Amino acid sequence: MSLSDKKIQGLEARANAIRTDIIEMLLAAGSGHSAGPLGMADVFAALYFHVAKIDPKKPLDEKRDRIFLSNGHICPVWYATLAHAGFFPRKELKTLRKLNSRLQGHPHRGSLPGVENTGGPLGQGLSQAVGAALALRLNKSRSHVFCLMSDGEQEEGQTFEAVMCAGKYALNNLTAIMDRNNIQIDGPTEKIMPLEPLADKYRSFNWHVIEVDGHNIRAIIDAFDEARAIAEKPTLILAHTIPGKGVDFMENDFEWHGKPPNKDQAADALQQLRTLGGRIESEHE
Repeated sequence: MSLSDKKIQGLEARANAIRTDIIEMLLAAGSGHSAGPLGMADVFAALYFHVAKIDPKKPLDEKRDRIFLSNGHICPVWYATLAHAGFFPRKELKTLRKLNSRLQGHPHRGSLPGVENTGGPLGQGLSQAVGAALALRLNKSRSHVFCLMSDGEQEEGQTFEAVMCAGKYALNNLTAIMDRNNIQIDGPTEKIMPLEPLADKYRSFNWHVIEVDGHNIRAIIDAFDEARAIAEKPTLILAHTIPGKGVDFMENDFEWHGKPPNKDQAADALQQLRTLGGRIESEHE
């Protein structure tokens, strides 16, 4: 189904509003990850506000699609997106990483509606998603499983055990989305532990692979539509993103992988995002 320019613009505005919330959350917390969450805002906006079958009023509906986050450290973008979608009040976002908060530095299943999996140690999320996809198939469910993951965690052996398993069982109800931002906490991925040729590696294990600009919402949605149409194998959407997207002093700088902005940096970042249209009216304040 073709998307109107107005719909795309609305999703772009939502993504920038999510980025604005991410900066405000990290400033309030005084700790957390900046680059990855900002870079994945467009993918999350497309997934939650157009692609996935979810209902915040029925977060445990058996007919829902399942969304897993493997690289749990980018949870600020997940929390902000869930809040925008109405799973919990946006005012709670500023409790990120506080004692007794439901919004911990890595997501915990059962802590918040919409959080499907516990994420901390890297490399485990795809295995969780494969298990869910197999279970849904056994139950003859038409629900789809989405798993968001990082490029750096492809260095974990368990990831490729899950890749092999999904390929063997031809899990066409599974779509993985990899944040290919080329950085990890210690530096560029290709310097720390070269990953390429990533697409060919997945294809060799019986996956369909789509490469996409992770900031082009129309292209992202087209990729999700293509993934749904693949009947004989799982799909990987290789989303090429800019870490720190929208904030010029954070973009493509691995130093921002695992640190928050200070007050002055946050003010600068928020001004840049608001210039891009980083505010949107929401009924879920």
